[in-house]
Amino acid sequence: MLAQDSENIFVKNRQRRAFWQVHCCVLLWGFTAILGKLITLPAQALVVWRMALVCVFLALLPKVWRGIAALQAKLILTYAGIGVIVALHWLTFYGAIKLSNASVAVSCLALGSIFAALIEPLLTNKPWNKNELFIGILAVPGVILLVGGVPLSMHTGIIVGIISAFLTSLFAVLNKRYVHDAEPESVTFIEMSAGALFLTIASILYFGSEQTLMLPDTHDAILLLILALACTLFPFILSLHALRHISAFTAQLALNLEPVYAILIAALWLKEYEELTPQFYLGVSIILLAVFIQPAILAIKRRSSTK
Repeated sequence: MLAQDSENIFVKNRQRRAFWQVHCCVLLWGFTAILGKLITLPAQALVVWRMALVCVFLALLPKVWRGIAALQAKLILTYAGIGVIVALHWLTFYGAIKLSNASVAVSCLALGSIFAALIEPLLTNKPWNKNELFIGILAVPGVILLVGGVPLSMHTGIIVGIISAFLTSLFAVLNKRYVHDAEPESVTFIEMSAGALFLTIASILYFGSEQTLMLPDTHDAILLLILALACTLFPFILSLHALRHISAFTAQLALNLEPVYAILIAALWLKEYEELTPQFYLGVSIILLAVFIQPAILAIKRRSSTK
């Protein structure tokens, strides 16, 4: 009995630590939208540079190559496929920023937990959760208000941002499913490499080499290094470690703090509140309220089970 209690405490502490690790990642990711707005490169060139820089730094670690050598070809292809999804997510995310602004793009990401609630049971054989689905319904009025609270010229950015939210949930669920099968550093290198290669080829074919392989100026180069190291490499690896101990939906709930951080920073730094109406902020508040109801429900259930 004591051994079981000790094991339960250990598991809970590990889960609590993993949650705070994800929270740290979210804080850093909150700056990615701001950096994306400040970097003058088009979205496809920005993402290619971001992923390529991460690959370069990871390639310097012997641990990465040892981890890859131990993997089966099928698993490498799986991680490569997830990397393509990551690339498409970032492309649509920065595309949404360019088509609207940082506040709108990150607000759309709050819908990720709703998509995760739908995707995770399909891909991981997890039972359907009525509470999570109910939260999705509660968020719908917020989405309607959000759309009505921005200029018509930004509506395309909202659509692209919603697609980005779906993609981020998809790769979070897939990473959760396969994260136990390899070292996070090796997984990150494979995903970043595959994503960068796919996006480079696809962008050259669609946008042309001049719009894809653009060399950044000094201003953009400094911001890209910050984006690649502080806001990508470190939090990406840390999040993969954390995903071993918490569900994709729980991680997605933590990610819903990203709009809060990003909107506050955008308001103070970029003054984006001048482009948006109170209706927009009311919509965002409803979405965030809906997705944060889930931790309260879980806390109530835990207290009830201990009585």
